[in-house]
Amino acid sequence: MSALEPRVPEKTAPAPPTPPPGGGVLDPAYRALSVGIISVVFLIAFEATAVGTAMPVAARELDGIGLYAFAFSAYFTTSLFGMVLSGQWADRQGPLRPLTVGIGCFAAGLVFSGTAGSMWVFVLGRAVQGFGGGLVIVALYVVVSRAYEERLRPAIMAAFAASWVVPSIVGPLAAGTVTEHLGWRWVFLAIPALVVVPLVVALPAIRRTASGPVGGEPAAFDRRRIRLAFGISAGAGLLQYAAQDLRWLSLVPAVLGAALLVPAVLGLLPRGTYLARRGLPSVVLLRGVAAGSFIAAESFVPLMLVTQRGLSPTMAGFSLALGGLTWAGGSWVQSKGRMDPYRARLMVGGMVMVAVAIAAAPAVLIEAVPVWTLALAWAVGCLGMGLVIGSTSVLLLKLSAPKEAGANSAALQISDALANVVLLAAGGAAFAALGGGTVGAGHAPAEGGGASHPAAFVVVFLPMAAVALLGAWVATRLDPPTDPSASTDPADAAAPAAGNPVRAVPDTV
Repeated sequence: MSALEPRVPEKTAPAPPTPPPGGGVLDPAYRALSVGIISVVFLIAFEATAVGTAMPVAARELDGIGLYAFAFSAYFTTSLFGMVLSGQWADRQGPLRPLTVGIGCFAAGLVFSGTAGSMWVFVLGRAVQGFGGGLVIVALYVVVSRAYEERLRPAIMAAFAASWVVPSIVGPLAAGTVTEHLGWRWVFLAIPALVVVPLVVALPAIRRTASGPVGGEPAAFDRRRIRLAFGISAGAGLLQYAAQDLRWLSLVPAVLGAALLVPAVLGLLPRGTYLARRGLPSVVLLRGVAAGSFIAAESFVPLMLVTQRGLSPTMAGFSLALGGLTWAGGSWVQSKGRMDPYRARLMVGGMVMVAVAIAAAPAVLIEAVPVWTLALAWAVGCLGMGLVIGSTSVLLLKLSAPKEAGANSAALQISDALANVVLLAAGGAAFAALGGGTVGAGHAPAEGGGASHPAAFVVVFLPMAAVALLGAWVATRLDPPTDPSASTDPADAAAPAAGNPVRAVPDTV
């Protein structure tokens, strides 16, 4: 037995609780579990909003503005490996252990970054944190798949989105205040204390309702998928490194990264994903397009406001707070049962909103444009993201057989994280090529004497808006074909025969 196969008693995953007809996620049968896993999401949300606010100051003080995008993408790079491992681990033994280990790594990475003395050490801490985050997010999806009836899954996904509201409002304000008065390090070092809450509340409830393998027989670890997961993480990391070091020698890690990344992606994602094949492949692709374009753009918003408009870290982060409310609102709308017949239209509209918001963001580089216009535009984009992200999660679980929930959830999250890495790498390279590495030089905002490079920001936002528009087209292809063998769709016909054996249309649908 390998190190990846800890010896545990074999037991069958418990059946989901049977609440009274018409009950909700907070009924007694589900209450402890719902509160616990929402606490986990709340922790992740608070970290994301707080760290994003502190990041511009951390990068300046560590002389690492040139590695600014890498500090974000390192998280997603290692999370790719964590996601695949978590999917395998959860399908074999249940989600309890990957969730526990993931929370521990998440907290350790925050401590590592908070004590960093250089930008590369800071990035390494973000990588440890990302591995933990990858374990956690897939384990949570498996919990939802096993413990909740299908009719309740949209509601719990909406609750996940709603748990971002308070962190979106309080996180930037708290992080900005701490950064200005105590230093950015305390933003990272204080958050691990919140780990106690999900450990105490969530894990006992998960042990009672969603632990153990499905069907009584633990599935063997697929070592090929683990190797592919390592390849996808290593390849993504090499590409990101090459994008941050714009020299001819950078072609070497770029080629090596692509050689590792391409076959790993083809082996880990559903067949036909990058051809937008109808059904599950397009659901997985849309998740990556939506998350990658939005996150890559959002990562540069605080830096743009601090260095080009002279805002404090508190106000730069707080300008995005309204987005937490609208994101939750979009997720709530998609969770309503009466919206199911219109889900595809909602997702198309959501991607158009995302594209418009990203395209409008660089308008604040014009001094005559009020900063609050960006807050409004970003609120519109977050509304669209709430419609899209919640819906992709619901559709994925609907198109997944119980024994495939872990692997398919991992595929969805891999698409999400991989798109973040690739688009952040592209955006970071374009940003650096147009002088972005000297933005904020001298530890001062642009208005206080730092360098001003508005074109470096424009070249990040406008391509991401185009990617989001591509997502609007992908959203028209989410319904699985009624008879895949008879499909006349060119994209379906061109889907490769090799790759991940994840089924596009499970027998259970």
